[in-house]
Amino acid sequence: MSVLENQATDVIVIGGGPAGATAATLIAQRGYQVELFEREHFPRFHIGESLIPETYWTLKRLGMLEKMKQSCFTKKYSVQFVNDNGKVSAPFYFHENRQHESSQTWQVRRSEFDQMMVGNAREHGVRVTEGARVMDVTLDDAGRATGIQVAVDGQPAEHRAAKVVVDATGQSTLMINKLKMRVKDAALNKGSLWTYYKGARREEGIDGGATLVSQTEGKKGWFWFIPLHDDIVSVGVVADFDYLFKGRGDHEQVFAEELDRCPSVKERISVGTQVDRLHATKDFTYRSSTLSGPGWVLIGDAFGFLDPLYSSGVLLALKSGELAADAICDGLDKGDTSAEQLGCWGPEFTEGMTRMRRLVCEYYDGFNFGQFVRRFPEHRGDITDLLIGDLFQPKLDKVFESIDSLKAENSMA
Repeated sequence: MSVLENQATDVIVIGGGPAGATAATLIAQRGYQVELFEREHFPRFHIGESLIPETYWTLKRLGMLEKMKQSCFTKKYSVQFVNDNGKVSAPFYFHENRQHESSQTWQVRRSEFDQMMVGNAREHGVRVTEGARVMDVTLDDAGRATGIQVAVDGQPAEHRAAKVVVDATGQSTLMINKLKMRVKDAALNKGSLWTYYKGARREEGIDGGATLVSQTEGKKGWFWFIPLHDDIVSVGVVADFDYLFKGRGDHEQVFAEELDRCPSVKERISVGTQVDRLHATKDFTYRSSTLSGPGWVLIGDAFGFLDPLYSSGVLLALKSGELAADAICDGLDKGDTSAEQLGCWGPEFTEGMTRMRRLVCEYYDGFNFGQFVRRFPEHRGDITDLLIGDLFQPKLDKVFESIDSLKAENSMA
C-alpha cells in the first residue's frame, strides 16, 4: 500500500526527532493508529547532545532505558561551571541530591540517539515514513486540522487525513510560521558556533562525562564542552547574536578569538584535533503564542526553543511529547480533540520552561553558583533539582526569591 493513498489515521506526527518519536510511541502504546512523517532519512545530524537526568522517566515509559544502558553513549553524572577568571566550581553531582539510578544520564550523538528513538517508535507500531516533506497542515473553515499535504521522496504532494495532527517539526516551526505565532525572546537573542574535536583532554573516572560550562573573559559568552563516545567532544560558544556575528571576521576567526577568551577550554582542545567544520546557529530562543488548536498541537521546538545553557532541550522535547500524547489519547478516548483538550498540559509545562528560562537569564546577568550556595546552603539541593531538570515543582520558585535577595545584598554592598 502506498504511503500516499488517501486513507485516514488517528494521529499524524510531523517530525521524527525526540519530541515526535516520543508522542508517536506513547500514542501507539495506547492502541491508536499513528503515522510519523520525517523530512530527512536517518541517521541525520542534529545538535543538542547532552541529556539531563529527568529524561529518565520518559525514556522508561518509551521502553528506551535498556537500549540506552546497552549503548556506547558516554555516561554523565554531573555538570561543572568555570567562571570568567578560570575558577572551577565543585561538580554538581546529580546523585548527591537523588539516590536513584536516574541520577546517571548520557551524552549522546544525536544522529544515533534519534535513530534509536524512531526505531523504537516503529517497534511499538508507529508507521514511519522518512524522506517525507510535509508541505502544509490542512485546516477547515473552522480552523480544525484535518490532515496534511505531504510529498515523499519527490512525489507529488497528496492529502493524508487524521483526527489529530502533531507538529514536531523542530525549528522549522511549521504551524508557527503558518499561523504567525512566533514570539521572539529579546532577552535571549543569542547565536552559537560549534564543532567537534578528537583527543581533547577530559577528566578521569566519574568526571569524564561531565558537561563543562565555561564563561569567556569579560563574560561576553560561554563555551560548552560535552564529552561524547569514540573520544569525540562537542565544543561550542554561545553569545549575543550581534556580538558574535556582526562586524567581525569569518566563523573560523571568531571561534578562535573566543577560544582565546576561554583558556580552560582552549587548553583542553589544544591536545586534540578538530574533526568537523564549524556550524552556526542563530536566533536561539522563541515560543509560540498558542500551543494548540482544534485537532492540532505543538510539541518540542515546534512550540518553543530555550537557550541551551543547561542542556534542557531534549528534556523539554521528551516531556512535551509525553504530556501531549496523554492529552491526545484521553481526548480520542472521549471524542474530544478541542484545543483545550489537546493543550491541557500547557500551563504546567510552560511554568517549568519559564523556571529554566529564569535560571538561564540569571546566569547571563552574572549569577554565581558558588556565591549563591555559600549564602543559601539550604538551596544547593534545589539548584541541583533545576539542573537535573525537575522543573515542575512550584516550591522551586523560592530559589528565585533568594536570588533576588542576594542581588539586593550585592547592590547595597
